[in-house]
Amino acid sequence: MNLTHSALSLVGRALASGKLSILIYHQVLDAPDPMRPTEPTADIFEWQMALLARHCNPMPLADAVQHLREGSLPANTVCVTFDDGYVNNLTVAQPILEKYQIPATVYVATAFSRGENMWNDRVIHLFSDPARETLQLEDRVISLGSWEQRRSAAQQMLNELKYLPVEQRLDRVATLYQTSGVEEQAPLMMNPGQIRALSERGVEIGAHTVNHPILKELDADAQRREIDQSKADLESWVGQELKHFAYPNGIEGRDLDGSTVQHVQQAGFDTAVVTTKGTSDKSTSPFLLRRFTPWDRIPFRFHLRLVHNQVLS
Repeated sequence: MNLTHSALSLVGRALASGKLSILIYHQVLDAPDPMRPTEPTADIFEWQMALLARHCNPMPLADAVQHLREGSLPANTVCVTFDDGYVNNLTVAQPILEKYQIPATVYVATAFSRGENMWNDRVIHLFSDPARETLQLEDRVISLGSWEQRRSAAQQMLNELKYLPVEQRLDRVATLYQTSGVEEQAPLMMNPGQIRALSERGVEIGAHTVNHPILKELDADAQRREIDQSKADLESWVGQELKHFAYPNGIEGRDLDGSTVQHVQQAGFDTAVVTTKGTSDKSTSPFLLRRFTPWDRIPFRFHLRLVHNQVLS
């Protein structure tokens, strides 16, 4: 198997010179969660980081972008990023990152650092109790069956709410909790002290807005407030200037446009990342850096997908 991985590394070196791969994570779980089957557990994340350390060139994001700009990016360079600011980034992921000396950037949406969970996690939680067979959702009652059915119902609700204005979205979620009788779960996100602790352990903190809105749906002033305030919040918490930003949802053209990019530049960031698949090269704007999510749970397929993303992007 090591020979196979070595061969894949050679393919990446030969056919993907000058291309930067940036991985997106959100959570690293202590144990599998049937409502979040694509989130890696600690054991999966550990072999993934071991593979990156052995067969790739993990690098801090700022260094990688500088090499891109200079045309000196080493072969098979990869950056690891996390979105949103989950506490398990500190408690589960960070010790593994440290063990394998993998640099990482964590983008935090600051409104959820004060004890309230993100709206999407609150929606998923409504469907997560295996003992609950039905759920009252506003004007209808739905049956809860298998985990697959629960995930499907939760996703349908997420899709209905995602592009609503922030206040309307939050009001709808609050109504769902009132009508369903489901209790809120414990906080999932890092508080300011935990964010600072993660920063002090060598993980770079980036901004991800305050309320995680779809920025393109906001007017110019609201976009600036979301971008500027998240930067100010995090700089006060970690005690240093922030240089990196992640667009919420992050689909270029649908969730952000040229005005959004301009606001991020004007706020003083050096880089910003999207969720468009592929790699970035010397011609890529540092404010439109591409990322992709490594879904695979088998080392060979994980490495193969990484190389596939490098070569075909």
